[in-house]
Amino acid sequence: MTEQFTDVIVMGGCGRMGSTLVRLAQQDPQLKLKAVIERADRLTELENLDCLVSSDLDEVLPKLPRAVVVEFTSPEASVEHVSICKRHMNPVVIGTTGLKPSQVGILEDAAKNVPLLFAPNMSVGINVLLKVLPMLVQMLGPDYDMELMEIHHNRKKDAPSGTALKLAQCMAEARGWIYDEVKRHSRDGIIGERPEKELGVCALRGGDVVGDHTAYFFGPGERIEVTHRAHSRENFAKGALRAAKWLAKREPGKLYGIGDTF
Repeated sequence: MTEQFTDVIVMGGCGRMGSTLVRLAQQDPQLKLKAVIERADRLTELENLDCLVSSDLDEVLPKLPRAVVVEFTSPEASVEHVSICKRHMNPVVIGTTGLKPSQVGILEDAAKNVPLLFAPNMSVGINVLLKVLPMLVQMLGPDYDMELMEIHHNRKKDAPSGTALKLAQCMAEARGWIYDEVKRHSRDGIIGERPEKELGVCALRGGDVVGDHTAYFFGPGERIEVTHRAHSRENFAKGALRAAKWLAKREPGKLYGIGDTF
């Protein structure tokens, strides 16, 4: 029987996440790294790679039909790359955070025509947590105030993190709340007592923290904390490459998430 491989293209191969994706893709026997895309002024850093190296995704995709594009870039770049991939019918795995609702809407529209998976956090543990937290919210009941705190490195550009927003949204939904109506992303000054219908999200930044997220449930006489800590970026990169293998066998029709791959 012929062994099956998944061809992948990594965006931003010189970046922190991109370089990790390149290394792990090269090590995975089920993957073939076919191309790496990077800015023209950084292509010399990728000369030793045994694959296509280019600054032009639009030029590369016709040479690699059905290769899965994997990217952790910026919201604006992600939207642009999805448009290019849609034109060439290449599947896309997106782990970019900080996308606006309108930008997610663009992804949802593109997913009708090309296989597309989007997750602000590719960790298997985080995505299991997204399934477990709603049960905890419902079992504890309305007497427990809910809050969420996240910590990331000092170079992260968006706050709160996409993962924190996703976790907080799932907690709010489990209580029957509309997140945008109950969220509190900062507290300052004389704000009065905490309303019963509120969900606070706190973002801390410093050092080289890859990503910590803690959901708090403050009840009468006790406090419950559920924490996920990412020890390295490999956790996210492995999740994205796992998703790429899964997505390569899927048809368009919906915006997939990591939960769909379980």
